[in-house]
Amino acid sequence: MAIALTVGNAFPDFTRTWAKWLLQVSVVGLGFGMNLSEVLRAGRAGFLYTLIGISFAVFFGWLLGKLLLVEAKPSLLISVGTAICGGSAIAAVGPVIDADDHDMAVSLGTVFILNAIALFIFPVIGHAAHLSQQQFGLWAALAIHDTSSVVGAAAKYGVAALAVATTVKLTRALWIVPVTFCVAFVSHHKARIPIPWFILFFLLVAMTRSYSPSALMPVYGILLAAAKIGLAATLFLIGIALSRETIANVGMRPLVQGIVLWLIVAAGSLWLVLERSH
Repeated sequence: MAIALTVGNAFPDFTRTWAKWLLQVSVVGLGFGMNLSEVLRAGRAGFLYTLIGISFAVFFGWLLGKLLLVEAKPSLLISVGTAICGGSAIAAVGPVIDADDHDMAVSLGTVFILNAIALFIFPVIGHAAHLSQQQFGLWAALAIHDTSSVVGAAAKYGVAALAVATTVKLTRALWIVPVTFCVAFVSHHKARIPIPWFILFFLLVAMTRSYSPSALMPVYGILLAAAKIGLAATLFLIGIALSRETIANVGMRPLVQGIVLWLIVAAGSLWLVLERSH
């Protein structure tokens, strides 16, 4: 981010494209460190919280947008991005509502700025609140926008937190499909809805690792280490994609909507996670 805001990024298209693909490949690679039964258990545990969180975030985001007089399309995109998985959800819903480049820039810029903040402050808050690995992983998956920042924050917190956060976050990301269908139905607009296939590959890799002979575990360990290096590179590419123009294009009202909605979602999901442990 420091490089992007001072020297600048000479290859924005290259970094944007490779950040997307490298993130997906790296997330699939994380499956080499997970047991399928643990993946499914974490997915079931986070399902109800995800359903409640998405419904609440979309509704409250729409209400905030109305109160702050944010344009309808950026308001919906910020709400969906906060509710599901940041840039991926915005990229999926944008074409369905005929969002133009400005709408996309405003919503993506808002989510991107908050993602960068979350990556650094969530582990600090987690330690201050004495969250367990399980609790932090669930909270990060429910409250941070993009998969990259969820994985980055959870990896800093601990190995167990990373396993929970990745699984619950990918379960949450699957909601892109039904939510996009709903938006298409309500807006009476037909569009091709992208399917996040890399999530299915993640499950396949976890299944392969779970039922493989123990002799292959050292190989899987190497692949897992490579995936974590890939995630570090992904975070660098995402950070360098930030620009002064992106920040300037966001404007105050959409940014305020995104911040307030995010704080409510983060606080609400933290309360749910803490209540669940009692």
